[in-house]
Amino acid sequence: MKICVFGLWHLGSVIASSLAEKGFEVIGLDPDPNRIKDMQKGIPPIFEPGLEESIKNNLASKKLFFTADEKTALDKTDILWVAFDTPVDEKDRADVDYVIEQIKRLFKHLTTGSLILISSQLPVGSTRHLQEAFLKKYPEKKVFFAYSPENLRLGRAIESFTKPDRIVVGLHNNEGKEKLEAIFKLFCDNIEWMSVESAEMTKHGLNAFLATSITFINELAILCEKVGADACEVERGLKSDPRIGIKSYLKAGAAFAGGTLARDVVFLDTIGKSLSISTPLITAINVSNQGHKMWALNKLRMELGDLNGKTVAVLGLTYKPGTNTLRRSSSIEMCENLAGNGVIVKCHDPSLKKLPPEYEGKFNFSTSINDALKGAQALVVATEWPEYKKLSIDDILQHMCKSIVIDANRFLEKTLGEDQRICYFAVGRP
Repeated sequence: MKICVFGLWHLGSVIASSLAEKGFEVIGLDPDPNRIKDMQKGIPPIFEPGLEESIKNNLASKKLFFTADEKTALDKTDILWVAFDTPVDEKDRADVDYVIEQIKRLFKHLTTGSLILISSQLPVGSTRHLQEAFLKKYPEKKVFFAYSPENLRLGRAIESFTKPDRIVVGLHNNEGKEKLEAIFKLFCDNIEWMSVESAEMTKHGLNAFLATSITFINELAILCEKVGADACEVERGLKSDPRIGIKSYLKAGAAFAGGTLARDVVFLDTIGKSLSISTPLITAINVSNQGHKMWALNKLRMELGDLNGKTVAVLGLTYKPGTNTLRRSSSIEMCENLAGNGVIVKCHDPSLKKLPPEYEGKFNFSTSINDALKGAQALVVATEWPEYKKLSIDDILQHMCKSIVIDANRFLEKTLGEDQRICYFAVGRP
């Protein structure tokens, strides 16, 4: 079976290489010629553990190819797997039209019997819209459309794609089911078959539910701080109830970031408004989360007063540990807020050797942890890199002017949070 994976950012590069690992003939297609050149050398667009090695191995075995030529990529292709990362602006609004237009550009190259599987994060109804647009323009061709929401996690993307707990697939009248089953059964026996619209809505609902869980526990945690309760203990109490469960997405800490969860919340909010249906709970999710993004800044103001001219060390800049992406990083957003308040920001991240050009001059980058701490009046632990576990109380006392530690997720609580010489703050800690 020949599969073309269209869109080669994080999602597409993982899908393409993982399918090639299973023996499929895979062609990766992307409109960016520079990205194609890198991929042909085995260089993925984003760091993901194991991805570069996987791509290089599959290139060597001749199971994986990359091209920017649409006609070549789609020649005798059985499945076109759309894996574009849907762009999101700073207000979590997705550029859906961009992805839709990219897909429509390929219509002319598709032949009867082809199957288009969409995994890009698009609003419910997008797959049907594409199918109707195709039928209108090419009524003589019989092409099938399906939707399967992506389920990747930065830093664990290959594992989450190749070893999922379940796979959701939406189809119209079971068309193309046999082809898709032949692929997905190689990765998981638990396939949830449903309508296309239900599969699209499942993705929205899942991310909105996770976002709701995060904002709920964070609001509860702020109350805990004020009344003397410990949010970690409250979480334990909640999860011990079988109606909630041990795996529930309840852990007080930093606000969610990255755009993935927020994008689906905005999709649902927009759909509700377009249908004149009130969704006050869904609408409030991003409002609550945006407010919680100010938690660290508020703690710093509480301890340092006027922040203008103060020096703050920030450990970790990437979106998550195990990656090198700064796109939609909550740490970067916080650093920009601090700098906007006149703070001298000294930062460190083990995945970076220097700051990208757009941040040079805004922040001071340190190549060592202790250098970032020197002269700082407060430390903010932003990204939970394992290297930071080595940070000791002596390091804080020796290098910093004041021993104030802001650690939203309690990452260093065991080593720094119990010493009376450290003024330690975490979300939900009384």
